[in-house]
Amino acid sequence: MMPGDLRARLQETLASPAEESSDFDLNPGFVLPENRCLRPAAVLVGVMQTQSGPHLVLTKRASHLRNHPGQIAFAGGRMDDSDADLAETALREANEEIGLPRDAVDVLGHLPAHETVTGFRVTPILAEITRDFIPRPDPSEVAEVFFAPFAQVTDTSRFRVERRIWRGIWRNYYIVPWGPYYIWGATARILRGLAERMGPCR
Repeated sequence: MMPGDLRARLQETLASPAEESSDFDLNPGFVLPENRCLRPAAVLVGVMQTQSGPHLVLTKRASHLRNHPGQIAFAGGRMDDSDADLAETALREANEEIGLPRDAVDVLGHLPAHETVTGFRVTPILAEITRDFIPRPDPSEVAEVFFAPFAQVTDTSRFRVERRIWRGIWRNYYIVPWGPYYIWGATARILRGLAERMGPCR
């Protein structure tokens, strides 16, 4: 189980108001069309207590995927018609992608939605993973499952802004590197939002 003080901080964070984010946050000159149609999706922001402290479960996406190949991501995906809600989407996808048992997850709540360049409105589902599990990545979607120290990837001082050309224009984005992993894009933006709302460790 995660430390009680961390759980309390996460619950306080969930209770505080916050705006939604997007992949275009750092590009004030880019105007999103008002009539755009976004597909609902959800990801599981799973926090698990380990011998070395709380960690987040992250994946490296398979290199052959159409969207975001090879990128670091939370387990998750688009909402199915059979899903009761977005929390169910995140739990189902985490079970399918990395073999996370549903009975090992305690959902705490949801973070503000994030709009991606690929046309998804992604809702991050914040949860505690209550017991150890053996990751079983689905090779059709996931190349690797790993655990990143929660304190490091939610420390605002570790984030920086980089940019690259996207569809002929410069697009700025957050990154938060950890070890050999280059965490950027939507995953880094969701983590940055969580880090800002949690504030410095008390």
